Amino acid sequence: MAATEDAVRLPALPWTVRIQLAAFYLAHRRDGSVRRLFCSLADLHVAAKRRPDASGVRSADVTVDASRGLWARVFSPSTAPAEAPLPVVVFFHGGGFSLFSAASRPYDALCRRLCSRLGAVVVSVNYRLAPEHRFPAAYDDGVDVLRYLDANGLPADLAVPVDLSSCFLAGDSAGGNIVHHVAQRWTAAISTTSSSLCLAGVILIQPFFGGEERTEAEVALHKVCASLSMGATDAYWREFLPEGATRDHAAARVCGEGVELSEAFPPAMVAVGGLDLLKGWQARYVEALRGKGKDVRVVEYPEGFHGFHAFPEIPDSGKLVEDMKLFVDEHRCT
Repeated sequence: MAATEDAVRLPALPWTVRIQLAAFYLAHRRDGSVRRLFCSLADLHVAAKRRPDASGVRSADVTVDASRGLWARVFSPSTAPAEAPLPVVVFFHGGGFSLFSAASRPYDALCRRLCSRLGAVVVSVNYRLAPEHRFPAAYDDGVDVLRYLDANGLPADLAVPVDLSSCFLAGDSAGGNIVHHVAQRWTAAISTTSSSLCLAGVILIQPFFGGEERTEAEVALHKVCASLSMGATDAYWREFLPEGATRDHAAARVCGEGVELSEAFPPAMVAVGGLDLLKGWQARYVEALRGKGKDVRVVEYPEGFHGFHAFPEIPDSGKLVEDMKLFVDEHRCT
């Protein structure tokens, strides 16, 4: 029997989380569109810090293409490990393709956690945002960051050895969507070119996929959590997809027999929240990968609403990081 809005409720949340969710709700109009002035004022940025923090992580910004404002924030441990070189995790932030940046406080904090807990160098991509830069700008930026790393490596002053043959892509929500499309582009291209950068795996955290039809989860959950609604997802797609395109565009609807996957598409981990209205589309994505014979690990968090991982106060946020570490350790080159 399908769940109903009356039957589904969020679990008890810390007051700090409730306040942030309320603020995010207020950042959207009744039709789901974004109040951009409100968001620009509320989106607090932090500077990169070369001095190590309490967990021993430092950061530096690297310019990839100044002409289009493409850069990345690199997070690295302050001391080199005694064992093998560190894997590299290229991270794409969420925000419906139109919000946040690599300097946004929540994503800076998340990438620091990933660097410390995964034992990896994290490269957080500051891709161009919609609506000023629609499809395929974010995908182009992601591929170009990989090309930059392949050609130039990471900054010499990192003082830690890295292994670009153990490169992972990771991203949440819209960032998870970008992960899929960048991985497909990259692996399709390397069949005809040589590269020192090898994708060992992809991690899609509650990826943002969609279509014109409404899934059972969308109908049941779109009013359960303030972090996302059908009105908001529709508005995000309108601003990102080419003008006049529907949500059945290939950038959004990544499911079914028509999905293109290269032979070299890497193993995937897909994180799914039980209270995420996008989970129906995420399940279809997993089916598409498995239908093409790809290695997919699904990790479920029954009480996870969309974006739960951004709140370290929530126990499942820590569990997700642990699951990511297990995936990276299993698939990194040794």
